[in-house]
Amino acid sequence: MEAQIGEAAGRIWKTLHTKGALAKPQIAKETGLSTELMNQGLGWLAREGKITTDKGKGGPVLKLKA
Repeated sequence: MEAQIGEAAGRIWKTLHTKGALAKPQIAKETGLSTELMNQGLGWLAREGKITTDKGKGGPVLKLKA
């Protein structure tokens, strides 16, 4: 299971790197991940200090830390 979460985190990181800041529904759509696996991948990235939240037009968005 840990490998799946790590792979999900990698897909999310690549998506945010390419597309920029996205809301969670957009991340799920772009990566094709289930909500559960996406949330676990986001948790992995957050624990490693790689992502942050920001205010978007429609609500919070996630982006890579500079």
